[in-house]
Amino acid sequence: MDLTGKVVLITGASRGIGAEAARAFAQAGARVALVARGADAIADLAGEIGPNAVAIPCDISRYWEVEQAVAACIQAHGGLDILVNNAGVIEPIAHMAEADPDAWGQVIDINLKGVFHGMRAALPVMLDQGHGTVLTIGSGAAHGPVEGWSQYCSSKAGALMLTKMAHKEYGTRGIRAISLSPGTVATQMQREIKASGINPVSQLDWSDHIPPEWVARTLVWMCGAEADGFLGDEVSLRDEAIRAKVGVA
Repeated sequence: MDLTGKVVLITGASRGIGAEAARAFAQAGARVALVARGADAIADLAGEIGPNAVAIPCDISRYWEVEQAVAACIQAHGGLDILVNNAGVIEPIAHMAEADPDAWGQVIDINLKGVFHGMRAALPVMLDQGHGTVLTIGSGAAHGPVEGWSQYCSSKAGALMLTKMAHKEYGTRGIRAISLSPGTVATQMQREIKASGINPVSQLDWSDHIPPEWVARTLVWMCGAEADGFLGDEVSLRDEAIRAKVGVA
């Protein structure tokens, strides 16, 4: 995939899937805007990638910060073609009767409202130029309950609906909106899940998880016409046919 000249904004770019996505998009020729709360981490990553990367510290749970991040991306790179809604958290993992309400709500602020904030800030820019791709990291948790994950399952179900809404409202105006359900990925989130010991996912071995590089390569693939059959819907990286098309084992 040749993305030379394209501009990509990635949330949660400080580590895991987000950091690998930044590397993959840059390798494909894109200019990348790295958005995350961890200012030092994204600054280091921007330095690694080089002049085609800019680091933009931002808390995506605050809309005004996301709006400023999009403006900073446009100022640095001259536009915005692809938004990757990647930032997400799962803690605190807890049963509903014991969950801290404020902490529960913070997950919604990041995983659901953060996705909306990204779309809300990016869509006017993309609509003005007549094209744009919005990719959101989804989860199998969007489709079924997982013990201890009421906040995560609810937020991911809502984020999938936002993808469907973006397609419903703007698919005829050049906006490509797709969700990606990667399965379990070897990132810090899986370490937190493992430590909770609450549900079957916490019992998985580290070797059961796919590397974040696979997810990054899939996100790049989703920017091409071959993924158009999934517009307004979800790509599953558990699907062997998808893995074959992307070129991962």
